[in-house]
Amino acid sequence: MKKHILLSFIFIASVGLFSCSKSFLDEKSDSSYSPGSSFKNVAGLEAGIAGLQATVREQYTMQMPHQSLLAIFQVGTDVAISGQENPELIPYHDYSRLLPVDPSALYYWTWSYRVITNANQILRGTADPTATLTDAQRKLYTAEARFFRAYAYNFLVTLWGEVPLLDRPYDEPKTDFTRASVADLDKFINDDLLYATANLPAIDAVSKPGRISKEAAAQLFAEVYLRQGKNDLAEAQCLAVIASNFKLVDTRYGIKKTEPGDAFADMFIYGNQRRRQGNTEAIWVQELEFNIPGGATNLDQHRRVWVPFYGNVSGMLVCDSLGGRGVGRLRLSPWVIKSAYTGSGPNDIRNSKYNLHRDFYYNDPSKPALFGKKVVPTPADTLWSIVPYTTKWNHFIASDPTGNGAFKDLIMMRLGETYLLLAEAQFKQNRPGDAATSINKLRTRANAAQVSAADITLNFILDERVRELIGEENRRMTLVRTGTLLDRVKRLNIRENATIQPYNVLLPIPQTEIDLNKDAKLGQNTGYN
Repeated sequence: MKKHILLSFIFIASVGLFSCSKSFLDEKSDSSYSPGSSFKNVAGLEAGIAGLQATVREQYTMQMPHQSLLAIFQVGTDVAISGQENPELIPYHDYSRLLPVDPSALYYWTWSYRVITNANQILRGTADPTATLTDAQRKLYTAEARFFRAYAYNFLVTLWGEVPLLDRPYDEPKTDFTRASVADLDKFINDDLLYATANLPAIDAVSKPGRISKEAAAQLFAEVYLRQGKNDLAEAQCLAVIASNFKLVDTRYGIKKTEPGDAFADMFIYGNQRRRQGNTEAIWVQELEFNIPGGATNLDQHRRVWVPFYGNVSGMLVCDSLGGRGVGRLRLSPWVIKSAYTGSGPNDIRNSKYNLHRDFYYNDPSKPALFGKKVVPTPADTLWSIVPYTTKWNHFIASDPTGNGAFKDLIMMRLGETYLLLAEAQFKQNRPGDAATSINKLRTRANAAQVSAADITLNFILDERVRELIGEENRRMTLVRTGTLLDRVKRLNIRENATIQPYNVLLPIPQTEIDLNKDAKLGQNTGYN
């Protein structure tokens, strides 16, 4: 971030130096488009919010060669182990190689501050008294920008702890940043979300599909309050969402409702994921579109990460029913495959073949000796080709059978997680019976065995999050937020638990940021010095 600012400053200064001796070379602009001049009316701010949303979307939709980048939030936790990985993934399961020069940590640090900087530019515009905005418009754009700024700061604080606090845009180079305390950062986040929840529209009153609602802000606020240990306030935010116009999906709907499947699987079918498509759980969905300019960002890799490389096995063809062309950048951990659904009963639809694909059958008719028979994988096949996987990222486009990118919507928040956040807040207030009631809402929908107060522990809630949210949640963030990453990796990820150390709970501050910040000590997280 600072490198780009510094280089831009040097370029501008150089142009001024070489042109000042010739007046006819002086630049005369009849129109000026910059954040400072553009974000002062509805047209400019609509463009600014669209740009901010596009930047936020790049959190989970990256271009090649970063095909494993998504997987750093799953491998090296309790739910996933490495598959056919790229180099950026290795330090997140071989923690001895997680260093300050890690490119993935740098990417996400930079992404966070891009979001914050873009939001700050918009906020400078909405705060300008000369902006041609009604009071309602000013509040709306301010609330949207403050939501996204809080979203980025919560991401940073959860994964890095103390980080620099930028409360305004910088128009000049700055090389003396210092890290704010977590307490100061949390106050800043809370202030943003207090404003956002008060001034954003309700879900059915947003101006355009995909825009942020007050319920999305409340869901984020619940997660923030849980991280801060303010469990009663987290509960209140969850209850506010639940009291709004949402409903757990418990009946078949959508474009494949007459085909074999179940209500849970329907939510993740392309064409069913949005609220206006019938998904009554959808709180915040990042909408992607195939073959439309601006409809997707840099070839989303979700399918290639989560779906195995089954098409590489002789006798297997890439097809719609198996999720399109996956590459198997990660695999579900043995704990997820063998143990996570134990106790939820044989009828838990979240473990049905429509949601967790376990068995493969040869489907290439040119191989008649194999066609229709069950695949018995070789040991090599089980590395990333023939392995159980969640179907949530299945996605096939006939005109793009090789599947270089996916164009499936990203369900960022839904009601199922609201109940899990509520259960966590209730349990942490010593009310396990209420937490069991909240979890049983999900288990009733899933046709799973009911639970009682005696069953409820934090680990049980985290297990239930896997059953409900595998493939959706940022698992690393959840475990760091709840203080359970080290314990659960050590206990449950028997393939990748040898190298993690207590200090690996937080990520390293990127070394380039430390080096560029030459006029103040940015410091490094403990253990990475």
